Amino acid sequence: MVELYQIREFLYMGNLKLSDTIKMVITDFDGVVTDNCVYISDDFKMSRRLNFKDIMAFSILKKHNYMIGIISGEKNAAIEILAKKFGIEEVHQNIRVKIDVLKEIEKKYNLTGDEFLYIGDDINDIECLEYAKYKITVPHAVDKVKGIKGIQITQNEAGSGAFREVADCLIK
Repeated sequence: MVELYQIREFLYMGNLKLSDTIKMVITDFDGVVTDNCVYISDDFKMSRRLNFKDIMAFSILKKHNYMIGIISGEKNAAIEILAKKFGIEEVHQNIRVKIDVLKEIEKKYNLTGDEFLYIGDDINDIECLEYAKYKITVPHAVDKVKGIKGIQITQNEAGSGAFREVADCLIK
């Protein structure tokens, strides 16, 4: 007799399909969590814009026992603030070759390909996206990223709920 419900292989939200075996979300920062813009004031200070939906995604993921990693090509205070506020396990800034860091994280936490996903939007994320089984990008990503075999694209733009979309998909 067929049960009315079965264990789900995939979780659905919008067009994203992610395994329920995922334990860690590893993401680029600028162009995924931010709107991919840098704001420079008259006194030459740089800042970034974040959306509270995306900030809440960090809280949601942590409350549901997901580990989080950030691998950013830049260094900025927003990452440090979020890392401290939400106890993010892995924070790596000023990283030019991200794949080495991704593999170190995978080894450190003894993760299999089914247990993590990677989110990125630009050419410095390509190696990580090609390596990851579950790979996600945003609508404005460069064409080389959007052309990666098996990549999924969020409906929401970066800095406007894309990171939250991933979190919501995982906790459904």
